[in-house]
Amino acid sequence: MGPAAHTRRQLEGLVVFRALLDDPVVAALGRMLAVCAAGGELAGPCAEFESALFQHTDNWSQYLCGVVMESENICIRSCARGPLSPVLQSSLDRELRFLDGLARLRLSDLPGAPDFLTGWVTEDVDLPARYRRRMEEVTIWGYGLFAHYHVFTVEDGRLVPVKHPDPQTLDQLPGYEREREKIVANTVALLEGRPANNVLLYGDAGTGKSSAVKAIANAYADRGLRLVEVKKNQLYQIPDLMDALAENPLKFILFIDDLSFTANDDNFAALKAILEGSVGGRAANIAVYATSNRRHLIKETLSDREGDDIHAADTRQELMSLSARFGLTVTFASPDRDRYLHIVSELARQYGVEMGETELAVRSEAFAIRAGGRSARVAKQFIELCKAGVH
Repeated sequence: MGPAAHTRRQLEGLVVFRALLDDPVVAALGRMLAVCAAGGELAGPCAEFESALFQHTDNWSQYLCGVVMESENICIRSCARGPLSPVLQSSLDRELRFLDGLARLRLSDLPGAPDFLTGWVTEDVDLPARYRRRMEEVTIWGYGLFAHYHVFTVEDGRLVPVKHPDPQTLDQLPGYEREREKIVANTVALLEGRPANNVLLYGDAGTGKSSAVKAIANAYADRGLRLVEVKKNQLYQIPDLMDALAENPLKFILFIDDLSFTANDDNFAALKAILEGSVGGRAANIAVYATSNRRHLIKETLSDREGDDIHAADTRQELMSLSARFGLTVTFASPDRDRYLHIVSELARQYGVEMGETELAVRSEAFAIRAGGRSARVAKQFIELCKAGVH
């Protein structure tokens, strides 16, 4: 058996890293090795492999290293719960040694390779050592999609990565530092494995509630934090998802934006179940962060108050107490004049808007009046218009 046939056989015999065979570049490599082992014409298969690889990089070693590091497999899932069994450890070590050698495969190593192709770059990557470090740091970097993305949405009960999340940072949100301190402290507790609360960010529109959550997710992504954005009509899908995430070594914020209910809303019961957890209790690696313009979350009408329920008082009490199931409530109030002008001034500095303090104050106040009131959002809109020369 020639070298190409032996390499192809080992590639097809992957067990721990079998999912790599579905990767388009690795699949093209397999086809190239198969043709080489059969003594066929390599021009087409080599070109196909190069074309697939060059869509991402010209460095085969780094590409293979990346897909190995991000692979979701039984070993990486098990390592967070304790040492691997001898069988799993042996299989892992054997496959990493093979993949480390495969990462150094060059075009010139293939008998009969066409001399008119440029080939690809290779280098020593020491996959066994890198993967050991990845397993040791699995609570920070995660595995699979969680190793590559830190923000997700939900579609049909499964997670879908957000490839270009909002790049919002905490220092871009002046004016509400004190409010955010409480949320940051709660988030750090979650990351450190200490008891953390579900958080309700309540306040007026445009005060930066949603931006604060997204900025915190960005700030702590490299410490193992992942954000899952959930729409209200998806709440019934979340319990099963939470059960799956409970076994993940990373920490998760389930983010529900602009939350409110009507009294007979079916999603109300779903949220209660999420906040209270299953019969086994709420997972220690998950917290729910929700924003709302309503302190009690329930849109209550006069007919709701009167009602015809014989236990109307008990029903109202249950509805009004939903917010109490969030252990931490942080209020984002509309800024007074001083806070608003502070926000405007800080944003002007960030955007490089040069305007005298008095003129900045007068113009920004006039803009707030036309916009319907002061808010952090209005301040940002004003500064962006100034930066664009429209003021």
